[in-house]
Amino acid sequence: MGRKKHKRGSAAQSAGGSVQAFSFGDPEPVLNGALYDGLGVWLLDNGQYYQPPVPLRGLARLLRANAYHGPILEFKTNVVMRGFLTSPALSRRSMHAMATDYMVFANAYLRKVFNWYGEIIGLEHLPAINMRRMRNHDHYGLLTASGQIQPFQPGEVVHVKNYDVSQTIYGMPAYLGAIQSMLLNEDATLFRRRYYRNGAHMGYVFYSASAALQPEDSGRIKAAIEGSKGIGNFRNMYLHIPNGREKDVQILPVGDFSTRDELEKIKNISRDDIIAAHRIPPAMASIIPQAAGGFGDITKIDAVYEKNEITPVREVLLEVNEHLPERAKVGFALSKEAEEA
Repeated sequence: MGRKKHKRGSAAQSAGGSVQAFSFGDPEPVLNGALYDGLGVWLLDNGQYYQPPVPLRGLARLLRANAYHGPILEFKTNVVMRGFLTSPALSRRSMHAMATDYMVFANAYLRKVFNWYGEIIGLEHLPAINMRRMRNHDHYGLLTASGQIQPFQPGEVVHVKNYDVSQTIYGMPAYLGAIQSMLLNEDATLFRRRYYRNGAHMGYVFYSASAALQPEDSGRIKAAIEGSKGIGNFRNMYLHIPNGREKDVQILPVGDFSTRDELEKIKNISRDDIIAAHRIPPAMASIIPQAAGGFGDITKIDAVYEKNEITPVREVLLEVNEHLPERAKVGFALSKEAEEA
């Protein structure tokens, strides 16, 4: 899903054949262009149903990629569900599952439940990750564990989605532009974990130009450096060379991601990208403020956020009322602070 690849590296070798170097080229997008240029909606399984523009299981895995993306979507769902006015036709649990699917996939599905007279008496949630639009309009199917498609009757499924300018079959999440930042945040954390678990990383070059250093001495130094891996890897090492001269032994530092502030910069920048993609105020993203004044009045921030961001989402979800009788319609109660904002 938008990961980077590298050009083929170039190798150089000395005339003696003992020194080799290898360099990587510049990063290139896998699709070698805009993200959506290589994506589309196509008929699959002998033309039975349309595939989604982006892999839905990939979007689901992204929820666990870092410490911000998944929790933010869960938080937004909880704020949307605040003040939900249920009805016998649509339970709070079904609406919560529907709101979660809409936040993650920008698609949500409900199945109509009819009585003996053909009247709609309820709506049941269908998992968006397995739902597909069939070839014909207003026909939907559910992918089973065996890969088969279970079709529903025409008009039996309610599909709530946002609008995508590229196609009209499925909705598209607005946060797709931050996928690279989500993966970068994950990569930085994994790199840090590997660094602490390994400890024998290439943080410096141990260079010796002393003629007094015998082969067996070099072997001892090599064994000491290799033995620094794992527990106790930050121990100091004592080295004595009889009749040694100045600069016989030098420690040449290599660019070390772990000892500088690169990790903090990458984590902060990628975090800000994720928060901006979700359009959530930093004060509501569980971020520790760096300034002494903090992020301001959280009550006012929450009220404005509910009015400008959450209310439009609720209005989309309330499209389900178009399929419910008047006595079974649902709604949301706007908080007093949001009404005054």
